[in-house]
Amino acid sequence: MDNREEVREFLTSRRAKITPERAGLPPGGRRRVPGLRRSEVAALADMSVEYYAKLERGNLAGASPPVLEALARALMLDDAERAHLLNLAQAADGSDALTRPRRRRTKDRWKPHRSLQWTLDAVTAGPAFVRNGRMDVLAANHLARAFYSDLYATPGNQANLARFQFLDPASRRFYPDWALFADMAVAILRTEAGRNPHDKDLHDLVGELSTRSEEFRTRWGAHNVRRHGTGTKRFHHHAVGDLTLAYEGLEMAAEPGLTLTVYTAEPGSPSEEALRLLASWSATPDTEAAAPRRSATG
Repeated sequence: MDNREEVREFLTSRRAKITPERAGLPPGGRRRVPGLRRSEVAALADMSVEYYAKLERGNLAGASPPVLEALARALMLDDAERAHLLNLAQAADGSDALTRPRRRRTKDRWKPHRSLQWTLDAVTAGPAFVRNGRMDVLAANHLARAFYSDLYATPGNQANLARFQFLDPASRRFYPDWALFADMAVAILRTEAGRNPHDKDLHDLVGELSTRSEEFRTRWGAHNVRRHGTGTKRFHHHAVGDLTLAYEGLEMAAEPGLTLTVYTAEPGSPSEEALRLLASWSATPDTEAAAPRRSATG
């Protein structure tokens, strides 16, 4: 992914999302394209049209923090988009070289320290796992492996949540809100592409998914980004039925670029019961034969 192309498409897509009315400007007659004109963004950011046009062509190298802040305000960027813009600017001028995580080659797959695996295994009330920005699941507790049994069932997924999302039909059942999960997955990958543009494995993954999935390709072109920190999600597990789980994503200070995610259920809820049932089911040697019967509503 060329950084200039990434910058150009990101800025263009954000400009297209803002109507004149939203920006407090008069409609200005008939418009050939949606969103603001370059001249309007330049005026809102208090810069010349020529300079803004240069930025939108992908030339972010050398842009000062006040310029980036003015641009973020003019384009009404949210926190995730603002961070993405700063990452793109750092990559453009090379200032991210010392701060970005060093890319590990695929054959040198990261392995968790024993203490981290002990920590994961100590979480018994819900699935807990570590992933990178490419959405590779790198370490997991016992309940997470049972929870994501569909992910691990197909070797072609390579324990990657994005491959599972877009290439494995089982994801359509596992995620009742499939389109929402798809949006999240692509936004996470887009954020990682801005934060770590030199990750060849990420480039290869995006290329694979773009080639094989129109659903992915369409979403990738939207240039949406997000911070994936906390929230609630719905799932349907083939063994225990429906679950509604809260999640917390924690950035790992000792391993920049990795995230520890823990899912929990509301105490006393049917989802908590389902997690207990899943833990019991996964502890059975022949899990398929021992799969409990539950209704679609859990």
